[in-house]
Amino acid sequence: MDQQKRPKTAWKDTVKINSTRETERDSRTTGQQVGPAQQTTPDRTETMGSVLRSGCVYGTGLLSILVLIAGIAMVLSHVCLNALNRRIQTEVVLENGTDAFGVWQDPPAPVYMQFYFFNLTNPDEVLQGERPAVMEVGPYTYREYRPMEHVTFMDNGTKVAAVNPKTYVFEPNMSRGLEDDLIRTVNVPAMTVMEKFKDHSFVSRLISDLMTSGGIGLFVTRPVGELLWGYEDPLLKYLHTIDPSLDDHFGLFYQMNGTDDGEYVFFTGKQNYEDFARVDLWRGQSSLSWWSTNQCNMINGTNGASFHPVINKTERLYMFSSDLCRSLYATFESEVSVLGIPAFRFVPPSEVFANMTVNPDNAGFCTGGNCLGSGLLNVSVCKQGAPIIMSSPHFYQADEKFVQDVYGMQPRKEEHQTAIDINPVNV
Repeated sequence: MDQQKRPKTAWKDTVKINSTRETERDSRTTGQQVGPAQQTTPDRTETMGSVLRSGCVYGTGLLSILVLIAGIAMVLSHVCLNALNRRIQTEVVLENGTDAFGVWQDPPAPVYMQFYFFNLTNPDEVLQGERPAVMEVGPYTYREYRPMEHVTFMDNGTKVAAVNPKTYVFEPNMSRGLEDDLIRTVNVPAMTVMEKFKDHSFVSRLISDLMTSGGIGLFVTRPVGELLWGYEDPLLKYLHTIDPSLDDHFGLFYQMNGTDDGEYVFFTGKQNYEDFARVDLWRGQSSLSWWSTNQCNMINGTNGASFHPVINKTERLYMFSSDLCRSLYATFESEVSVLGIPAFRFVPPSEVFANMTVNPDNAGFCTGGNCLGSGLLNVSVCKQGAPIIMSSPHFYQADEKFVQDVYGMQPRKEEHQTAIDINPVNV
């Protein structure tokens, strides 16, 4: 108790001393007699103490009110956000008449596809065993139209079937070059038939003779438009007379302009908002058949054009790509702004394309017992046997040896990383 009283007494003594000095100074100045300081000091002390106590009470009350208001605001903000999220989750459904269905069926925002080519600059040296030297050219930009057609609702509106044809229209003003620019690259048709008939000695000899007599080499020089959309190949044309199953045309996107890649069945999100636009079936199948494990053959996620609403940073965004012949996923990397709209950036982590020694889940992507290094995917099994290997541009996230094997590779994250920017509360 004594320890509690001492600070109060000391404070009063201090006030008394100051009051006495002020009183004495006043009496000397005015010449008026003032009574003893001890008689006037208690009144001033009590007044000052009352003011301080009142101030403390007032400050404490004001602070309590502010804390209460802040708490109420936080609660209301949380409640409103939850209510908004619940409304979005229930209203963002693939259903006739909804905004979500309209955007899904015919995306209003323009979509562009940009193609880059590597022009081979030393073909003769490559034939002598030296590493290839390439120069990147492009982009060649195309406006992409991708409406959903033949839309049919199924299973009481919980699923919807549709095809997704894609049409490409060249945009010269957004391109560095024209479709008639010449590109020297690998002769994919010749490599394909050589690989296809490598175990047939008679046909292999015939192919070799045809290439020699026709002046057909391992490299070709063709316009951009032909390399993309197709051209009649002289070797394929002759072999077509022997094997009608061989098409006499070739192009990287041959028969893929104005066409679809098969019928999809999507979940509408009616039963669960997280199933919005998720692929249930592709070409009538719930899984693929190209790879050697069930996990690698899984069809996961959406087709990459839409995702469910109310995205959070901790989840994985799964998507199926028929061009890559597999499913993949992306994880949150950062918050960004796209044209003033806040967005979450999701990117595929390196383990998605890693080989089986780094990521055992990818063991099923080894074909014919041949496992490639990280960053590469052999898609010949789904490309009619053509020896095509997919990678990110400039072998980004691939083994360093691939970068060193080709002169002109300069992988940079900011230019070659695959990224998806998505508003966390929108479709």
